[in-house]
Amino acid sequence: MGELMIRSAGDRALLVEPPDLETMAGLVDRLRADPVPGVVDFLPAARTVLITLAPRTDAAKVGQRVRDAWTAGAASAADVSKGADAVEISVRYDGADLGETAELLGLSTTELIARHTGVVWRCAFIGFAPGFGYLEAPEAGLSVPRRDQSRTAVPAGAVALAGGYSAVYPRTSPGGWRLIGTTRAPMWDLDRPEPGLLWPGTRVRFVAVEEL
Repeated sequence: MGELMIRSAGDRALLVEPPDLETMAGLVDRLRADPVPGVVDFLPAARTVLITLAPRTDAAKVGQRVRDAWTAGAASAADVSKGADAVEISVRYDGADLGETAELLGLSTTELIARHTGVVWRCAFIGFAPGFGYLEAPEAGLSVPRRDQSRTAVPAGAVALAGGYSAVYPRTSPGGWRLIGTTRAPMWDLDRPEPGLLWPGTRVRFVAVEEL
């Protein structure tokens, strides 16, 4: 187990950097399942977690609680998360880059689809646009580079792969990810109590369908 780095980020925040993605996922699950007093919010990113503190909170005590949670491991929180129902997203695998992406991976399109639907993905963090969740599942073996040239407009609902992650574009926007399918799942809806369908720690299962 590597070293957990905790640094001050101003006078009301801590920047936590776990040594690897696996322990980072466990720490985020643990913080969500067992909140630390004095923590207002925590924001996971690709390699760090920003922890925002309430006024007059003892940052050193919070840092120690975070370190204790990480040292103890995230087994209990992971069990809670795995026990929860995964969000199911129906996908028609008709993406413009499906064939090329499969070729890059040395797979048939059928094999790529089977791998994409055969694992439970975990939302590592939200970024790029509201509702855009970076989903990870290293065991799927679907890590591919971004396209050499980005598209000026990727449609809302496009399901994509890039850099070891999968994601669904919540709205039409430029993008350089490789498009493998389409969904009608509303990733961001201001009419819902929680606008985002995903949040850090959410489990996702993709389901292949012929029609949407």
